Amino acid sequence: MSTSERDLTRLLTGMEPELRPGRYVFTHAERVPEGLHPVVTVAEDEALTIVCAQEEADAAGLPYDYVAAWVTLRIHSALDAVGLTAAVSSVLAEADMSCNVIAGYYHDHLFVSHDDGPQAVDLLRSLAARSGNGTVKR
Repeated sequence: MSTSERDLTRLLTGMEPELRPGRYVFTHAERVPEGLHPVVTVAEDEALTIVCAQEEADAAGLPYDYVAAWVTLRIHSALDAVGLTAAVSSVLAEADMSCNVIAGYYHDHLFVSHDDGPQAVDLLRSLAARSGNGTVKR
């Protein structure tokens, strides 16, 4: 296991954004339906939020209105690192892209509109390159 990273410059230069295959949706239910394999769940007061593959939500008859691409930042980011979420979400916001960030123990995961997935990865790779040559403002 690698040590988690806290330094913002190293986080940005080493983030290695990876576009994962598939289409993902945010849906909700009282519990995870049989046959569903969520990639994320969040227990909210109103219901259990579930992020899963679109085809699984369709098969279970679950409602959704946002179809996303899943981008994983491959660096092992520390949960108490400061600035990574702000930096990546700012770059995507400047390109008028929505971004839903979920932190896992090892990596940060971004869910952007499915059609924006490839462009989001390109923008994040550009951010990483700029960070490596010192041109990103903090």
